[in-house]
Amino acid sequence: MRQRWLSRRAVLLHVALLVWFPGCLVAFWWQVHRAFDGNGLSYVYSIEWPVFALAGVWAWWQLVHTDPATVGRAAQARLARATSLRGDPLHAGPVRRREDEDEELAAYNDRLARLAAEGPKSWRRR
Repeated sequence: MRQRWLSRRAVLLHVALLVWFPGCLVAFWWQVHRAFDGNGLSYVYSIEWPVFALAGVWAWWQLVHTDPATVGRAAQARLARATSLRGDPLHAGPVRRREDEDEELAAYNDRLARLAAEGPKSWRRR
């Protein structure tokens, strides 16, 4: 539990929220005053800023409770289960022969196959 709330990543997220939420409230207050001064468009902006503040709280909550070490593994496990249950969903389309592809398409498909073999990319250093 302590690792979740006090890790370096979590502390950075807390700091970001401490800047984001009051910033959205200040922008809301500013837009309300501009709207009362006669700027009609500011009425819309004064509604948007609290929504942005709540979206920031929601994103903070999701990011704090997401374990970056298991996100990629969970997606790979779901894909493996789907593949074993229904056949291979990635290759369910029509089979294409290598001779039918032009040179650029073949190079692009080779690059995609190489990236798929490497697995998911992570923001963390390995």
